[in-house]
Amino acid sequence: MKKRPPLPKHLNRHRYHTLLIRLQIELVKLQRSVIERGQRILIIVEGRDAAGKDSTIKSIVEHLSPRDTRVVALGPPSNRERCSWYFQRHVSHLPAAGEIVLFNRSWYNRAGVERVMSFCTKEETEEFLETVPAFEAMIERAGITLLKYYLDISNQEQKRRLAERQRDPLKQWKELAPQIRTVA
Repeated sequence: MKKRPPLPKHLNRHRYHTLLIRLQIELVKLQRSVIERGQRILIIVEGRDAAGKDSTIKSIVEHLSPRDTRVVALGPPSNRERCSWYFQRHVSHLPAAGEIVLFNRSWYNRAGVERVMSFCTKEETEEFLETVPAFEAMIERAGITLLKYYLDISNQEQKRRLAERQRDPLKQWKELAPQIRTVA
C-alpha cells in the first residue's frame, strides 16, 4: 500500500477531500467566467523535483473543460530553439481568449534547470534574468492574467519521494520525463 505524506494536524483525509472538491467547484466557476468574458489566464507551476507539480496540476484541471484548458510541459530545447530568442518557444503556447493554460515549468527553467544541465551559458542565464521582467510585463499588458506558483518541500521529503519513484513502476516515467516530454 502506498504511504501518503502526512497532512497537517488540523486536516484529516476526509476534510482535505471536502475542501478539494469545494476548490475544484470554484475553479469550474472561474473557468465559466473566463470563457464568457474572453479572459486569458496563464498559470505557471514551478518547484523542486518531486514537489508535487504534476499532482497539483492534475487536481487543478481534473474537472475543467479540456477544450478550454491546456497544460504545457516543454522538454529540453531543440537545437533550433537553442539558437532562437529564448522566449519564442513559449509564446505560441500562451492562452487565447477564454483559455486557461498551465505551464508545468516554464521560462524559469533558464535560471535553474537549463543552466545546471548545460542547455545554456552563464551569459544566457544573466540575459534571461535581465529580460524576464519585461517579457512578463508584455504578457500582462496584452491582457493575460499571469499567476506564478512555486512548490517547495523539505530535503527529507524530496529524498523520500525520489526514492519512491525508483520503487514504484507507475512513477518511473518521471525519471524519463526530460527525454520524452512534449507539449501536452
